[in-house]
Amino acid sequence: MVSRLLHGAGALAVQALRACGPNGVAVMCSMASGGGVPTDDELTTGLEMQVMMVAGKGLDLYSVLPPKAVSGTKEDPNLVSSITNKSIAGCICEEDNSALIWFWLHKAKTQQQCPSCGTHYKLLPHQVAH
Repeated sequence: MVSRLLHGAGALAVQALRACGPNGVAVMCSMASGGGVPTDDELTTGLEMQVMMVAGKGLDLYSVLPPKAVSGTKEDPNLVSSITNKSIAGCICEEDNSALIWFWLHKAKTQQQCPSCGTHYKLLPHQVAH
């Protein structure tokens, strides 16, 4: 039993010696570019990395960010992105309203209005990168 413990400790010592550089100073590997704690950009992978790269360019790939405030007039409608030919939109007609007015937006129509307050909406086609 003691020999097993000593053998295990010896293996750890060998690994520690191998980790040392030529001057006997321990070599430290880090994922961070400047050493220390890696940033979120260095740790992200997959879909999260794609979203962060696109967000860095000022785009919103999957409509994660809140929409930009617009006036909702015919000249400056609220833009709703969709990957299909139609989408459902909700309008809070008054600032202190607690109920939403839901209605469909269709691709065939250039602009549509909220049936209650008349705010203009426009459906934009959105391509999802796979």
